Amino acid sequence: MGEQWWRDAVIYQIYPRSWADSDGDGIGDLPGITARLPHLADLGVDAVWLSPFYTSPQHDAGYDVADYRDVDPLFGDLAAFDALTARAHDLGLRVIVDIVPNHSSSEHPWFQAALVAEPGSPERARYIFREGRDGGDLPPNNWQSLFGGPAWTRVTEPDGSLGQWYLHLFDTSQPDFDWTNAEVRSELEDVLRFWLDRGVDGFRIDVAHGLVKADGLPDSEYDQWSEPTGLAPMWDQPGVHDIYRNWRRITDSYAVEDQDADRILCAEAWVLPAGALARYVREDELHQSFNFEYLMTPWLADDQRRTITHSLAQAEAVGAPQTWVLSNHDVVRHASRLGYPQQPGLHRVDGIGADDPQPDAEVGLRRARAATAVMLALPGSAYLFQGEELGLPEATRLPDEARQDPTFARTEGASKGRDGCRVPVPWEADAPSYGFGPGEHPWLPQPPEYETLAADQQRGVPGSTLELYRTLLALRRALRLGRGTLTWLDGFPDTVLAFTVTSRAGQVTVLANLGEVPVPLPEGATVLASSQPVDPGAQLGTDASVWLTL
Repeated sequence: MGEQWWRDAVIYQIYPRSWADSDGDGIGDLPGITARLPHLADLGVDAVWLSPFYTSPQHDAGYDVADYRDVDPLFGDLAAFDALTARAHDLGLRVIVDIVPNHSSSEHPWFQAALVAEPGSPERARYIFREGRDGGDLPPNNWQSLFGGPAWTRVTEPDGSLGQWYLHLFDTSQPDFDWTNAEVRSELEDVLRFWLDRGVDGFRIDVAHGLVKADGLPDSEYDQWSEPTGLAPMWDQPGVHDIYRNWRRITDSYAVEDQDADRILCAEAWVLPAGALARYVREDELHQSFNFEYLMTPWLADDQRRTITHSLAQAEAVGAPQTWVLSNHDVVRHASRLGYPQQPGLHRVDGIGADDPQPDAEVGLRRARAATAVMLALPGSAYLFQGEELGLPEATRLPDEARQDPTFARTEGASKGRDGCRVPVPWEADAPSYGFGPGEHPWLPQPPEYETLAADQQRGVPGSTLELYRTLLALRRALRLGRGTLTWLDGFPDTVLAFTVTSRAGQVTVLANLGEVPVPLPEGATVLASSQPVDPGAQLGTDASVWLTL
C-alpha cells in the first residue's frame, strides 16, 4: 500500500452553511464550496471535511438527517456534490464527509413509521422506545439531553393515548437508533458504501462514542461530561468497537493496491482519559480520533507539555497517528477562547453572549497564532476549522433573536450555544456579506471586525494570519513534520515549550513562550517562521512561537 496519507494529513473543516453562498439565499451551498476550493489548495491543506449537507429539516443544522443518501435542496443536489468532489480531486484535495449514526431526524421515514406502529413492532425496534416508570408517566431513566432537559420524550400512540418514550441524547427531533438492531447496522453500512461509491475519501463519525448504550439503560450517576467517560451508561460502551471493526473492513475494501488511496474513518469521541480514546484507533478499528483533550488544554506551559506528551504516548501505544485540533463547529473559536485568563485543568468553554465577560481580542489572537504554530509542528495529523486561518474570533455579541442553535432554546438561554463559531466566512471586505454571497443578509449576522479579517485583506500581506498559516503549512509539508519524532529540550524556562521534531526530511526546533518575560533565541539560530515578528539574535516575546533551525 501507499504511505497512508492520513497519518500526517492536514484536514480542513467546512461548515457548508457558512462557507460560501452561490445563490444569494443567505445560506452556503455546495456550488459555493466548489468555487472557493482553490483557496484551500493555495492554503496547503490535504483534505476537506464537509459537515452534513444531507436532506434534513435543519433543526440541528443538518445533524438531524432525514435521508442519508441525498443532498438537501438548501445545499444543492447529488450532481453538485459530484462536481465538488471532482473539483477537489483535480486540485489534489481529498473529500471527507460527515456520517451521523447515533440518531436520525424525527422526519426520517423510519421514525415516522415507528410513530404509527405498535409498541414492540419491528419499526420501533430500530429506535430506543421504552415504557415509562410509575405507570408510564415518568421517563424510563434519569438521562439528560446534551441540549438541555430530559433525554426522553413521550409519544402519543395511534389510538390517541399517551404511550412509550423514545430516547434522544440531543434534540427531541433527533431520536437515537438502537444499535443492537441488525437492520440499523446494515443500513448505516450501506450508507457508507453509497458515498464511497461516489468517490469520497473518508468519514468523520459524529458522536462516535454514543452508539451503544449500557444494557438495561440504567440511571446515570454521572453527567454527560463525566470522567472517565465509560462510567456514564450512554457513552463509550465496549460494543462500539465491534461496529467500527466492521466499518474498517468496509473502508479497507475500497483501498487501491499500490496506491495511497486509503479511505479513512475519524471519530468524534469526547472520551477521557486518553487511554480510552486510543482504543478507537487500534489497528483494526478507526484511523483517527479527534484529540479533544488537547483542544481543552489551557495555554499554560505545564498543561500543554503534559497533554502533548501523554497524547503522543497513547497514540504510539496502538500504532496510530495522533490528531491535533484547536477549533471546530461545536466550540468557541480559539482566537477568542484563549483571550481569557488561563486556568489549569481541562476546560470546555461554552458559547459567549453579549452580556458575558468578553475575551481580550488582541491577546486571544496573539495566543491563537502561537498555539497554531505549536500544533502544526506536532507529529501526526491536524484539523483546521474554516476561518481560523483568517484569525476569526467568535461572534460574541450575536443578538439572541438571531441564534438558531437548539441548545440555546432548550436551555432557555442559559447556554448561548454554538452559533458564535458558525458565522459565515468573510472573503472580500467591500462585497455584500463580506463576499460570503451576493445577498446582504447571511443566515447569521457577521460582526463588523470581520471586514478587516476578510481573505482579500490578508492574502499576500506579510505577517497576516493567512500568510502565517500558508508558511507553516508549506514548511510542515516540506519537512514532513507530521511523520517526525518529538524530543523535548532542556535549558529553557518552565514557561517555554521547547522541542525538536525530526523527520527523514529534516529537523525543526520549536520554541513557544507562554510566560511574561521575553526569552532569548539560541545563538546561531535561523528563523523559519514565527507567530510574531522576531529577528535572529533577538528575544521571543510573550505568547509567541517560532520555528528555528540550529
